[in-house]
Amino acid sequence: MRHKTNKKNMPEICRFYGIIITMYFPDHNPPHFHVRYNEYRAVIDISTGKMIGSMSERALKLIQEWWKLHKDELWENWRNLQKGESLNKIKSLE
Repeated sequence: MRHKTNKKNMPEICRFYGIIITMYFPDHNPPHFHVRYNEYRAVIDISTGKMIGSMSERALKLIQEWWKLHKDELWENWRNLQKGESLNKIKSLE
């Protein structure tokens, strides 16, 4: 899943421990979100949690924990994207 992106079409929905979670405006199926952490970049499938890209083991564990807690909110944001609506911020991992 490759995109030409810029900060305008990649709104940040969450940030924790240096991990930045974004969703691409507009985006394609399957429903997913983007993750940046230092030099790492990945795409995570909302349904399965599967990753495409690369991520440090430590960061991936944190991302998976966050994903499990916020699947419903991620789905809501995905639906908003499809309707051209704004994305909601999602609570960070504490």
